Amino acid sequence: MFQQIRIDVRLPEGHWAGDVTRAHPSATLRIEEQMAMTKGRGTATCWCDEILENSLLLHEGIDDYLGMEEGQFSVNISRGGGGFIRPLLDMGILPQTPFEVVDGWVEWTIKASKGDIWELIEQIKEQGLPHRLKSKRSSRKRLLTQRQREVFEVALREGYWDVPRRINLTELASILGVAKSTLSSQLQRIESSVFHAFQKDIRRQST
Repeated sequence: MFQQIRIDVRLPEGHWAGDVTRAHPSATLRIEEQMAMTKGRGTATCWCDEILENSLLLHEGIDDYLGMEEGQFSVNISRGGGGFIRPLLDMGILPQTPFEVVDGWVEWTIKASKGDIWELIEQIKEQGLPHRLKSKRSSRKRLLTQRQREVFEVALREGYWDVPRRINLTELASILGVAKSTLSSQLQRIESSVFHAFQKDIRRQST
């Protein structure tokens, strides 16, 4: 049985997202995608309702900053600059994205086995990180909804995930009778659900 929790964690000093939002306490920083790399480095694609460029460029934890449009930007995180906290990396558990950081506090939604959730919380306590458990629930629900399963089956059959792809997004949307933007969102949700459900197996079989 899986358990899903929502937890707020106070990011430590030196963590780029924690430091920058503490310097801009009224800002809401949304991490839309974050990827851990070797030697503690990483990348993140973000959005914020305030301009953080100067603070990001001055932070030692940020190697590169790329501004995009409408509040979106990406950063390359330096070694020790603060990606996912150590308990998450040690457990091989990644929070669902997107997630938000406000005034140094990050809110994560995490889904894992009950045992892994319990151990993760214990490790967060041992690290001395302030935290607040906001909600907890057990779940036996399906990995995909009925509609997501239908989209998954058609996309798989038509070769959307083949390498190289046998069908593009526009063609697949036409077959399913939905808008391209709607299908793109559905596929992202399917991929996110599958990735988070099998992330530990992926790591174990890729070492």
